[in-house]
Amino acid sequence: MAFGEATDDSRTGKELIAAAVPTTFAGTVGLYMPAAAPQRREAVLFLSPWGFEEMCTRKFWRILAEDFADAGIASLRFDYAGTGDALGVTDPAEGFACWEDSALAAAQRLVSLSGCERLILVSQGLGSAIAASIAERLPSVAGIAFLAPVVSGRSHLRELTVWSKMIDESMGLGEAQRQTEGVTVASLRMPDTVAAVVRKLNLLSLTRLNAPSCLVLTRPGRPTDTDFAAHLKTLGSAVEVAEYKGYDDLVSNPTIATMPAESGKEILRWVKSVSTEDASISSIPRVVPAAEPLVADGLRETPLRFGEGNRLFGILCEPTGECRGATALILTTAYDRQAGWGGTSVGMARALARDGIPSLRFDTANVADSPPYPQAPDQVLYSPQQYRDVSDALDYLEEKKLLPAFLVGRCSGGYLAFQAAIRDIRCAGMITVNPYAFFWDESHSVDEALRFVPRSLESYGQKLLQWETVKRLYSGQIDAGSAARNIVTSVARRAVRLGRPLLGVLPFPAGEHEIVMAGFRTLAKRQVDISLIYSAQDIGMEHFREHFGERGEGLKAFPNAHLTVIPDADHNLTPPHARQIYLHEIKVMALRLGVPFPAPVATQQKAKRSSAVSAG
Repeated sequence: MAFGEATDDSRTGKELIAAAVPTTFAGTVGLYMPAAAPQRREAVLFLSPWGFEEMCTRKFWRILAEDFADAGIASLRFDYAGTGDALGVTDPAEGFACWEDSALAAAQRLVSLSGCERLILVSQGLGSAIAASIAERLPSVAGIAFLAPVVSGRSHLRELTVWSKMIDESMGLGEAQRQTEGVTVASLRMPDTVAAVVRKLNLLSLTRLNAPSCLVLTRPGRPTDTDFAAHLKTLGSAVEVAEYKGYDDLVSNPTIATMPAESGKEILRWVKSVSTEDASISSIPRVVPAAEPLVADGLRETPLRFGEGNRLFGILCEPTGECRGATALILTTAYDRQAGWGGTSVGMARALARDGIPSLRFDTANVADSPPYPQAPDQVLYSPQQYRDVSDALDYLEEKKLLPAFLVGRCSGGYLAFQAAIRDIRCAGMITVNPYAFFWDESHSVDEALRFVPRSLESYGQKLLQWETVKRLYSGQIDAGSAARNIVTSVARRAVRLGRPLLGVLPFPAGEHEIVMAGFRTLAKRQVDISLIYSAQDIGMEHFREHFGERGEGLKAFPNAHLTVIPDADHNLTPPHARQIYLHEIKVMALRLGVPFPAPVATQQKAKRSSAVSAG
C-alpha cells in the first residue's frame, strides 16, 4: 500500500521494499528511511501518539515514511523513553521531559544521518504537544503537522478512561480482571509523572510556535481541533486545515485498522509543499552504520533487518553472559507490532535474556515496520505467505549459530507457529497460545472473521447475566445480530462434537480434522516439543475440543505435546498471573531444548514429563 500518486498501484507489485534502517541512540530504537529520490533539504521527524493509539498508527507511519522517501524526503520514527522497544526510564520522576529528550535526540540523529538543513515534524495525539515544545529548541523547523492533536490534556485523559473500558469490554474482561491503576489502556500504563504533566496540557495557551507552516487534521465532533488551528494562525503560522478522514477506523483496533489513504495523501502533499525541491545535499552519508546494541542489566538488544533485500525488521535480545537455552522466535499477533500487545513480547524477551535465554521478535511482512512482500495479498493473516517470513527468521538464527530454536505465538501467531513448525524441520519446539484454530479454510474471509470474532458459550452466558451487557444491548452498542449468529454457530459446533460418540464420526468442514491430525502426527514423528496454552473460556478451546475431546483425552496420542489451561484469563492474557504462566512455559521449553540440535529424543521426553505445567 502507498498513498503517493506515483505509486497508486501499491507496493504489492514486483518491487521488493527494504525495511527502514535501524539506529539506536539515547536508550531507544529509531527507524531511519533514507530518501529514494534526489534528496530535498528537509527531513521528517515522526512524533507518535502514546499507547494503544501508537500501536494502531505504527503501520500508517511506515507507509508514510516510504512515500516520503519516494518524494526525496528522509525520515525517522522512534520510541519515547520507556515505551515500545526503548529501554526503561532511569528516573521516573523526569516524566514527560524524558519523552521530550528522546525527541530531541531523535532530531539530532536524523540530521546527522540525512544531512538535512531543516526538519518537518509530523505528530499525532500526544506527539503534538511534544512537537510544539521541542520546536522551540530546534535550530530550523520548516513546519509541523498536527494530526488529531491533544489540545486539552485533561480531556484526553478522560477519553483514555473511556477508551480503556471499551477495549477491555471488547476483550471480554470482567471488572476483576481489568487493570485500572492510573492511566492504563490495553495493558499499557502511562507513568504517573507523565500523566501529571499531560493533565495540565493546554495547547490553546501557547504564546509562540517556532514553525512557519502548519497542517492540522481535525476529527469530526472535536471542535477544539478547529479552535487550535485558529489559535495557530494568531501566532503567525500559515495554517492549512483538513479533515482527518478515516481517523476512527485507524485507531479502533490494530487488527482491523484501515489505513486512511485520503489523509495520507493530504499529509504527503503538505510535506512536499513545505520542502525545498531544487537542491541536493552532497554530504549525505550513503551507508548508515549498523545499530549498536542497547545494553541494560543482564541483556543486550540489537535492532536489525534480515531476509531477502533486508525486508523484515526485528530485534535480537540476548543475555550479556552465556546463553543457556534454545532461542525463542517470538511471532507477531495479528497486526500488533513486534513489541507485543501491552508490551508483552518485549517484556518476555528481556526476562528470558536475564535468565540466559536469547530470543528474536520481528514483524512479519506487511505488519507494522516490515513492508509487504511483492505480489502478496494485502491481508496476510492466516496466509501461507507468512511461512516465508518464519523461514527467513530461522535462516538468520542459523547463520548466527543460534539454533536450536522454537516458535512462540498467540492467536494468529499461534496458528502461524503450528503451520510453520510443520513445514520447517529446524523448528525444535512450538508454543501456541489461544489459537483460534489449527486449520484455516482459505475460502473464508479473514476480514469478516476478525471483525466478528465469536466468544465461547460460557463467555456469552456470563455476559448475558450482567446488567451492563443488557443496557448496552438495549442502547444498540452491541451488534446483536452478529452475537446471535456467533452463538448459533458455537451451539451447532458443540452439538456436532457432543453427538459424535453417539452418531459415529461426523465430518469436519473440508476434512479439517484429518488435516489437523496429520499436522500433529508430522510434529510427533519429528519429536517437536509442543505446548498448547489456553485461557479457560477462550473460543479456541472450542476448536481444541473438536479435535481432542472434551477433556483433551485425544492429546494422549501425542506424547510430545501437553496442555495448559489458565483460569480467569482473557484472550490476550491480560492478568499478571496469566502472563507469568506463559513466560514460565517459554523458559521451561527453552531450557529443555537447549542442547545440541537435534536433541536426543529420550532426553526431551523425560524432561517434558517431569516439568510440564498442565491443567484441565
